[in-house]
Amino acid sequence: MSDQTPLIPYEWPGTYYFGEEEYAAVKDVLDSRSLFRFYGPNLQEYAKRLEKDFATRLGRKYALAVNSGTAALGIAMGAIGVGPGDEVLLPGYLWVSCVAAVVRAGAIPRLVDIDDTFCMDPEDLKRKIGPHTRAVLLVHMSGAPGAVDKIAQICRENKLFLVEDCAQANGASFHGKPVGSFGDMAIFSFQLNKNMTAGEGGMVVCDDLKLNRRAWAFHDLGYPRTDEGRLDVSDPEFHLWGQGARCSELSAAVLYAQHKKLGRITGDMRRAKWALRAKLEGIPDMKFRRIIDPAGDSGPFLIMTWKDRETCLGMVEKTRAAGVVTGPIGVNNIPMTNWGMHIYYNNGSLVGKTSNSAAGRPWNDPLNAFASGYSYAKGTLPVLDDLIWRSSMLSIPPVLSDEAIGKIAAAFHAAAKA
Repeated sequence: MSDQTPLIPYEWPGTYYFGEEEYAAVKDVLDSRSLFRFYGPNLQEYAKRLEKDFATRLGRKYALAVNSGTAALGIAMGAIGVGPGDEVLLPGYLWVSCVAAVVRAGAIPRLVDIDDTFCMDPEDLKRKIGPHTRAVLLVHMSGAPGAVDKIAQICRENKLFLVEDCAQANGASFHGKPVGSFGDMAIFSFQLNKNMTAGEGGMVVCDDLKLNRRAWAFHDLGYPRTDEGRLDVSDPEFHLWGQGARCSELSAAVLYAQHKKLGRITGDMRRAKWALRAKLEGIPDMKFRRIIDPAGDSGPFLIMTWKDRETCLGMVEKTRAAGVVTGPIGVNNIPMTNWGMHIYYNNGSLVGKTSNSAAGRPWNDPLNAFASGYSYAKGTLPVLDDLIWRSSMLSIPPVLSDEAIGKIAAAFHAAAKA
């Protein structure tokens, strides 16, 4: 830990924008005594209002608020019908919840390498599509999408479901089209680290009525709801098994207010990130992560790739000593190998093919015998392994001042000269 004053505020973007709007919305719900979204003495319908606004922004027909991004992933897997005998292709730079959603559905995750966008490599995706591939989970990591247009086209050509994970890129876009509007389904997270937040929360979006009704059933008690908020058992096609992942009106109230500020939040982060990036230009032996569409970057992370591991570690050590850190509980200015469960081989449950039960599923399910030779150990994805090994990351809060940007840049240039 640096003995100097930290230069970077904590990396929880939406929290900096909490104000009268969030307080007023929460008070509405508490005063109404109607914290359950489907019925109560005086419904305020914040979940319904949030869903409408969210779907409108993305140009999607349906949006469903849930209680977490992790739940949203599982709901999406259930909605598209993933199960034993299927594999889902997903990048090795991801979050543990992405893999967990596939495994809990009884299917097999298959890892796809990344390219210098730090998102899924479309060429490796094409190589790995096989007879058991049912879906692609495209993760828009670290605030900006990769080649989402190419990947969407590959999925269409191969008749694969495409699910976008936009947890780290809410508010991002690709050539003017919002992330979350390319796939058959998309999910979002509103956990504390995310661009807009209620501490926890998530969203599932799609355009297909059947997928939407299945998502509603999975997120609730296994059945959709009527307009009156009661379980709808009228259609046997939607007699399923749910997981009780409903969004409360309290969370929805905060998110309704936060969603109206999302453009401002991401705009402030993007400005700060690209101002810092401009000041870091010219540092020897360093390249920035490739952003295909800078205008669509939501801005929360700056990734730098160094010529080798030694240079990466040295730059992190020197700049941290110069104060390029957050406070005592923040995670910032780190080698990307320290980025925990975002790196596939740091996930012990995946590498060890752990099961939640003694039965050993999904790994030993006879329907999944096709994947018996799949490995998740380090070395599985050579491009990712190399990039992560020699890259470092800065989290960019939206309130990063021009003065702090100048000091951070000066610290990096001084470290490079040293």
